[in-house]
Amino acid sequence: QVQLVESGGGLVQAGGSLRLSCAASGRIFSISDMGWHRQAPGKQRELVAEITSGGSTNYADSVKGRFTISRTNAKNTVYLQMNSLKPEDTAVYYCKKKTPNGLVLWGRGTQVTVSS
Repeated sequence: QVQLVESGGGLVQAGGSLRLSCAASGRIFSISDMGWHRQAPGKQRELVAEITSGGSTNYADSVKGRFTISRTNAKNTVYLQMNSLKPEDTAVYYCKKKTPNGLVLWGRGTQVTVSS
């Protein structure tokens, strides 16, 4: 069974940085699109960043210039480097995997809290 395990969340002051990691078990990671989404209390889950199997990236306007998504296929891992963090970035961050046949898988999430 494919699993996605996020790590790297925590408490950081505004202006600080965190790096999230998502390790995927199973095969076909290299041909799957990966992404990070987040959900703040009382809000809907929203896209933060995504990266295709070919390496193309897309970011939410709110994080452009501050966050960077990357992947290392040899390690079945996708990363989210978050710089210049703001209190409004506080949320549970979820890793998402979309396989070539359209199957979508989610991790359990990691909490990111940014204090002002």
